[in-house]
Amino acid sequence: MELELMKKNERELEVRLPYHPEWWNRLRKFPQSRWDTKLRVWTFPYTLKHVERFIELFEDASIRVTADLREECYILTESAADGSQAGVERVEFETSKWGTFVESKLVFELKVRGYSVKTIRAYRGHVERFYRFYEANLGASTLDLVPAFSHRLLEQGLSHAYVNQAISAVKFYLVTVCGMLEGSFPYVRPKKVRKLPNVLASSEVVRLLSAVDNRKHRAILYLAYSSGLRVGEIVRLRITDLDRARKTLHVRQAKGRKDRITVLSDAALEMVDQYMRTYEPSGWLFPGQDSSRHLTERTVQKVFEQAARAAHIVKNVSVHSLRHSFATHLLEDGVDIRYIQELLGHKSIQTTEIYTHVAAMDARRIVSPLDRIMGKSRGSQQYEE
Repeated sequence: MELELMKKNERELEVRLPYHPEWWNRLRKFPQSRWDTKLRVWTFPYTLKHVERFIELFEDASIRVTADLREECYILTESAADGSQAGVERVEFETSKWGTFVESKLVFELKVRGYSVKTIRAYRGHVERFYRFYEANLGASTLDLVPAFSHRLLEQGLSHAYVNQAISAVKFYLVTVCGMLEGSFPYVRPKKVRKLPNVLASSEVVRLLSAVDNRKHRAILYLAYSSGLRVGEIVRLRITDLDRARKTLHVRQAKGRKDRITVLSDAALEMVDQYMRTYEPSGWLFPGQDSSRHLTERTVQKVFEQAARAAHIVKNVSVHSLRHSFATHLLEDGVDIRYIQELLGHKSIQTTEIYTHVAAMDARRIVSPLDRIMGKSRGSQQYEE
């Protein structure tokens, strides 16, 4: 019997399989699994531990893994290649049902236009999901397909940013691959939600960095915070990107295919040197199991999650929160926002200005009008009558 494993969102995976009493009973007992009555799929948390246990639990099954998940989750690629984990060798990476020709055409059109590997992977996943939705709704009007698809994604609890990217991917597919005229199919984009970033206090950053014993992991987190790096930038660093004389870090072909220079702190450099003396990397600063390839982004995310748990951080944060914290703490220290924009590699100053809403510098100096009219100053325990 065959079952299918795919990514539902950044926090959950979903399992599709025909009804089988024994297998359903396994899923009922699987940690934190739940049955989605609306979508009629099983879901469970997207963590390395859950993926490992799932593969072990269904070692007697034929598991199909969607292309986007296969490329993103290193356990399903690296372990499968060397058969190092029980059951992993039975995972079958099949071509998705929407066809190799369509997929190849989509990837080709994206590549010749210079789209990044990450965007290509995301677009492939979005278009494959749209194609599955199309196959399941063959009787629906073509004009209703894209709005219905985006509505389905919103019903699944996916973010507005995710749905907007899905619409962009489908639009690219319909116009470029299928040859439809732009404007010949309607779609409505969900309103962008402007959320404030989750930021760690300085004391929390210290606790988190101190909670890591592994030198490689500690060097990764030190650089992530001290240089304000995205996770994709961390894993793609090369040893030659560290300029020890100028105390700078060269971030190459980052988001938007832009290079930038950011700061390289003394503390981070010390941690990197300790790591390099122990591991002796060459080429990639942080290589994966195969030294010719860099570490996966998912591995870094898991390193952060483990460190956050060990440091008893209760905030809803991710490794990207270190970048947010870097920017916010610089702003609180009085660094000009235009310099912060350059260090982060933001195209627009408006993107950087969001940190002014979470910075505590001005808030600490501002006296509430209530305190003023009541005659209570900061730190005072007496009210004026």
